[in-house]
Amino acid sequence: MSRTVDWEIPGEIQPKQADCSFDLDRALSAVLGLRATVPEDAFTAGTLGTERAGSGVLIREDGLVLTIGYLVTEAETMWLTSEGGGAVQGHVLAYDQETGFGLVQALGRLKVPAIDLGIGVRVGAGDRAIMAAEGGRRHALSARVVARQEFAGYWEYVLDRAIFTAPAHPFWGGAALIGADGRLIGIGSLHVQHANGRELRRDVNMVVPIELLPPILDDMLTYGRPNRPPRPWLGLLAAEVEDAIVVAGLVEKGPASKAGLRPGDRILAVRDDPVASLAGLWRKVWAGGPAGSEVVMQVVRDDETLTVRILSADRTRFLRTPKLH
Repeated sequence: MSRTVDWEIPGEIQPKQADCSFDLDRALSAVLGLRATVPEDAFTAGTLGTERAGSGVLIREDGLVLTIGYLVTEAETMWLTSEGGGAVQGHVLAYDQETGFGLVQALGRLKVPAIDLGIGVRVGAGDRAIMAAEGGRRHALSARVVARQEFAGYWEYVLDRAIFTAPAHPFWGGAALIGADGRLIGIGSLHVQHANGRELRRDVNMVVPIELLPPILDDMLTYGRPNRPPRPWLGLLAAEVEDAIVVAGLVEKGPASKAGLRPGDRILAVRDDPVASLAGLWRKVWAGGPAGSEVVMQVVRDDETLTVRILSADRTRFLRTPKLH
C-alpha cells in the first residue's frame, strides 16, 4: 500500500478532457493523498502494517473524505494532501466492516471542490470510467468496467455486486472510480485477477460501489458504524482450493484459534449445512445470529471428521478506538 511521488500513468492511457463531458481536472482534484500511522501494538498492525498510504475522496465541502477502511483502521495520526500542495490532518470517523468503507474528517480547509456521488447511476460491464489516485491526470487512467459480480474475500467479507475494472491501477487503495458523467461511482479496494470463463485471467481492480454508502452514511457519522447488530466474526482466513474450502490461517487469539481450528482444516459444513463456496461459508456463518453467537462447523483434519464449536465475537472490540489529537 505504500506509494511514491515519482510514478506516472503512461500518457496513452491517461484520461483526456476531449473524451469527457465534464471538467476532468476539477473531478480529479477531489482525490486526495492519505497517509496514516498506526501504533505497533494495534490489532491490525501485523497484517496491514503501521504505515499506510493510499487515497481518499472529498465528498462534502465540510471536509468529509471517503476512503477504503483498511487504510485508516486503528490509525493514530493521519494526513491528507491535495494535488495543489499543502497538507491537513485528518481524523477517522468511521469504518464499516461489511462494505469496507472508511470515513475521515479533514481538520483543516481543503482548497479543492468535493465530487458528487453517482447515486442511482447504473454501472455495468463495458462502461467507461476513470480510476484515479491523488495527483491529477498523471495518476489517473482510462478504464472500463469488465464485470459486476459477487466478490468473496478470505478475511470474512462478501460484496454481492462488486465492480471490476481494467486496466488495473497500480495504486488502487482508496482510489476514486469516476463515471462517464464525472460523478464518483466507487472506491478502489483491491488488485486481483479476474476471468469470466471466455478469456484468460487478467489483472483488474475490485471496487466497492458507491451505492452501498447512502443507507449507512448517517449512522456512520452518528455512531462511527452502521446502527445494526454486528456480524459474528471468527478470526478465520479461508480459501477455495480446487473444490474445497480450506482454513488458510487464523488470527492470533481470535475466536476460531481459541476453538481449536487449525490451518489446513477442510470445512465441510456450518450447522450441518454443506459449504460449497467461500461466499457461501461466510453467509452461513452470518445467518446464525449476531456477534456472540456460537458457530458450529464440521471439518476434516487428517482424514477425520471433527465438530468445532466457535464462540463468535464482534471484531470491532479488538480494534483501537480512534482518538482526536
